[in-house]
Amino acid sequence: MTLTWRHYLGVALLTLLIFLPGRMTLVPLDRDEPRYMEASAQMIESGNYVDVRFLDQPRYLQPAGIYWLEATAERIAGGAHRRHVAWPYRIPSLIAAIAAVTLTAYLGASLFGGVAGLLAAGFLAVSTLLTAEGRMATIDTVLLLDILLVQTALLRAYMDEQRNRVTPLPIALLYWVALGCGLMLKGPVVLIPGLATPLALRIIERQARWFRRLRPSWGWLLTLAVVLPWCIAIGVVSHGEFFSRAVGTNFLGKIGHGQQAHGSPPGFHIAVFLLAFWPGSLFLVLGLPAIWARHREPAIRFLLCWIVPHWLVFEAIATKLPHYVLPTYPAIAILTAATLTRWPLHRPNALWAKGMMGLYGLLWGVLSLAFVVAGSILLWTSERRLDYGALIAFAGALPLVLYAFWLIWKTERFRAAWVMLSAAVVIHAGIFLTVIPNLGLLQLAPRAAALYDDYRPCEDSTLVSVSYSEPSLAFLAGSNTKLLGVGPASDYLAKNASCALVLVDRKDETALYASMAAKGFGLTEYGRVNGLNYSNGHHLDLGLFAPVRQ
Repeated sequence: MTLTWRHYLGVALLTLLIFLPGRMTLVPLDRDEPRYMEASAQMIESGNYVDVRFLDQPRYLQPAGIYWLEATAERIAGGAHRRHVAWPYRIPSLIAAIAAVTLTAYLGASLFGGVAGLLAAGFLAVSTLLTAEGRMATIDTVLLLDILLVQTALLRAYMDEQRNRVTPLPIALLYWVALGCGLMLKGPVVLIPGLATPLALRIIERQARWFRRLRPSWGWLLTLAVVLPWCIAIGVVSHGEFFSRAVGTNFLGKIGHGQQAHGSPPGFHIAVFLLAFWPGSLFLVLGLPAIWARHREPAIRFLLCWIVPHWLVFEAIATKLPHYVLPTYPAIAILTAATLTRWPLHRPNALWAKGMMGLYGLLWGVLSLAFVVAGSILLWTSERRLDYGALIAFAGALPLVLYAFWLIWKTERFRAAWVMLSAAVVIHAGIFLTVIPNLGLLQLAPRAAALYDDYRPCEDSTLVSVSYSEPSLAFLAGSNTKLLGVGPASDYLAKNASCALVLVDRKDETALYASMAAKGFGLTEYGRVNGLNYSNGHHLDLGLFAPVRQ
């Protein structure tokens, strides 16, 4: 089967339909997403597109590329910046997810045929990790697309060498420009897959003639042309502080230390793969013997050199988050699809290997059933309610999952894969359309910001938050938000009493009252909101107060 432009258009439209549910109603999700959105919003408000800031602090974690994209999306889709509106900032992630899935279909089809390409696109589109990341205004889905473009250029040059074909100049341009764009998105991180794949092939094959097809003698100048202007500008503006923070603290610091409580031992990414690549994770494991039997084939070798070096680097560094290995998922999806469409099932001979596969299959089955019931159970335990939409998703997904179990038992893996892809679409639609919008535990920041909007005394009022410092509150309340402790908060309120309100948890009210009284001020309560701060598990009873001179 040969895929035409109609097939790729269909893949893009189906991916759009998969990723649309919940985008308009999903509130800003702490903590990373609202940091990106607020920094992008402040770019629009200030007109400063060089120096990235979150509230009154510089945000020197990565270059400005992702903030430019989100600010542009907000300007186009949202017009003048509007608080409480998150979906425009998520447009780059949506476009990147659609493009990444469609490009995966193209690569899979070019290597293993059209059916493999479509199946690979399906595995990537419904994988748990991309399903989550593709709905948030973070950098990871856009970075996935950029690295996928880098690998597409590398694969084309490598396969052209194998097939004795000419590599067009645009392929070389794609590689070097995509590297530059990756540097503008995440700094040196893009060089890990961008250079590790050709280096691994060089070590294995003891030659790298194919890489010369990408014109490395001058191509690196294109990469510099993309990234150097902003690097010079931010170096001047920040007096070099950006590079010490972004490279020295953020990038190199993650290697030796688990930053932000995300330290984990080696093996973390393998452990979470069962969940992160579900439902494709079992099908990959079942196909590993077939992949290994063909690991010397050029296409398989390239895909393994795409996956393994990247994976090993991120298993080795101390800081670990599941999305660090997301750029390997297109290659994993293509290999998984190839095992189902091109090669017969290889059963391992060793008893321990059979046992490990059986255990993995059991865990995968339990996880699949957990996904089916998760929405209804979460709504009931959190909100004490049953939602018809969640029940419909449960009723639609359960038969599909049970049928897939039966097909796997009958070793009809190909049919089982398509059935599980359908089940995953139903499950994810139910979660994002009916479950997440009705979870009260996600509504603390929106309710607090709405209360503040009802009582803000001035056009440019300031909300001082003493007990609740999540970035979602800052995005929803505005860039004038101050996240302060009791002492600094009382100092600020005393100096700006006419245009400031304070949000404080009941446990901190006594201390704030005493601190304000010492400055000759009292507090007038306007209202309260209570709920769970899901980022740290703390229950909060927040009161909104205005300072009043006594």
